[in-house]
Amino acid sequence: MKISQKKVFNEALLSWYHEEKRDLPWRRTSDPYYIWVSEVMLQQTRVDTVIPYYERFINSFPTMEALAVAEEENVLKHWEGLGYYSRVRNLQAGVREVVEQYDSKIPETRSEIMSLKGIGPYTAGAVLSIAYGIPEHAVDGNVMRVFSRLFLIDEDIAIPKTKKVFEQRVMEIIDESDPSSFNQAIMELGATICTPRPRCLLCPVREFCEAFNEGKQEELPVKTKKVRKKVVTICSFAIQEPGGKFLLRKRPSEGLLADFWEFPQLEVTEEASALDQLMTETGLLLDKGIEFARFKHVFSHITWLVEGFHAVLQDQSPIPEGYRFFSEHELEQLPKSKPMSKLLEQLEL
Repeated sequence: MKISQKKVFNEALLSWYHEEKRDLPWRRTSDPYYIWVSEVMLQQTRVDTVIPYYERFINSFPTMEALAVAEEENVLKHWEGLGYYSRVRNLQAGVREVVEQYDSKIPETRSEIMSLKGIGPYTAGAVLSIAYGIPEHAVDGNVMRVFSRLFLIDEDIAIPKTKKVFEQRVMEIIDESDPSSFNQAIMELGATICTPRPRCLLCPVREFCEAFNEGKQEELPVKTKKVRKKVVTICSFAIQEPGGKFLLRKRPSEGLLADFWEFPQLEVTEEASALDQLMTETGLLLDKGIEFARFKHVFSHITWLVEGFHAVLQDQSPIPEGYRFFSEHELEQLPKSKPMSKLLEQLEL
């Protein structure tokens, strides 16, 4: 597509978008805080999954001030099941910055908004264009897929510096009169039509697509394969005291699933049984564990093969520092990671 065709292209794109766009709750508002929340939730997560989480989150934290003062445990509970929990921790930290440093007004420049915790180039562009109507690029994987086909760009999108190519191209053809609709239209096109397996016959801008004209739409975008993820076996122990409460420990405040409470667990080694290894590392005295769960959980960089065991704590067992007993009711109230939720489901409390 030539840049000279910009006006006709935008007319076709926006006409299609206004007629065909999905009715999504964050499209019914221009509140920058709500747009920010939706964009953070939509990272790595399907739209259908996000909708009920978004509505519940906004209902509980309707203002930035409400989120800023909320207890982290309550915020995490609202995020439970979405995964990638650093997203919501960063969101709350960024909101606190806005409340404290910007008098609860989200900045309107890319440099300022990107100084906030957890906001990168894509989220900054989405908030600035959708909430404030400022012509700014918002380039994610969907957008790169669309533009790689429109402009026959064969650079590897797995290489971070390649994103600059797409950001520049977006800024060349963005509709300055309605950047909000433009960016959302490109996202919508990538999500519904210009998908990994493109539905070209339904595309409203097919005549402008260089890849379609050359029959190369299925070859783009170019993306090198990811390095194979590390796979580890994790043994998790639902340790119950004679009185019925369960023993949990809190994960470190940095790293994977930071600050979540979990059953004591460890990565399996070949030198000793998992139960013996746990007792050696913690000093806990346990009766023989009985397996009750076995499943796979995939993170972005590692895969856990989880094996769950139920064990009974002996009366004379010492309790290591950082461990705490929880009743079944208290367990229900805790924010839980997906692996912990799966373990509890299969334990059938």
